[in-house]
Amino acid sequence: MSQNILFLVVCAAVVAALLSIKRIPEGTVYTLRRFNGQARTLQSGTHLIWPLLERVVHRISLTGHILPLDELFPVSGANARLSGKIFWQVVDAERADASIDRAEALIRARALNAARATDNPREEDPEVRNSRLKAALNDGLRDVGIVVTRVQVGLA
Repeated sequence: MSQNILFLVVCAAVVAALLSIKRIPEGTVYTLRRFNGQARTLQSGTHLIWPLLERVVHRISLTGHILPLDELFPVSGANARLSGKIFWQVVDAERADASIDRAEALIRARALNAARATDNPREEDPEVRNSRLKAALNDGLRDVGIVVTRVQVGLA
C-alpha cells in the first residue's frame, strides 16, 4: 500500500514539474495571469511558471501581421470601396496586451477615420494617401504598442 502511495506522489511531482516548464518560441511573447489578476510577460525562451496558479492569456506574435481592408467608403455622395492591405506589428507586448484581442478592429476603424479626413479622396494620389494613412495610424496606435509598417490601399 505505501509503495502505491509513494508511486502516486512521485508521478504527481513529475507531472507538476513538466507542467511548470513553458517553452516560448522565438518572435512570440506570452502574457500570464494569476487568479488575483496579477500579470507578467514572458519573452522567448524556456521559463518556469506556477502550473495551477498562472495561465496563458495571450500568445502575442511579434512578427508582422496583415490586415485585409475591403470597406465601403462614402465619397462625395456616392459609395466607393476602400480596399487593400495594412501591414502591422506589435513592438511593445506589455502595452499591446490590453488591446491585442481587438487590434484588427481598432486598426480598421482608425484607418477608415483617417481616410475620411481628406476633402476629396478620389483626387488624392495613392502614394500620398498611403503615407498619410500610415502616419495617422502610427500616431494613434503607438500608445498601444502597435506600429503600422506599410499601407497599400486603393479607392475604387
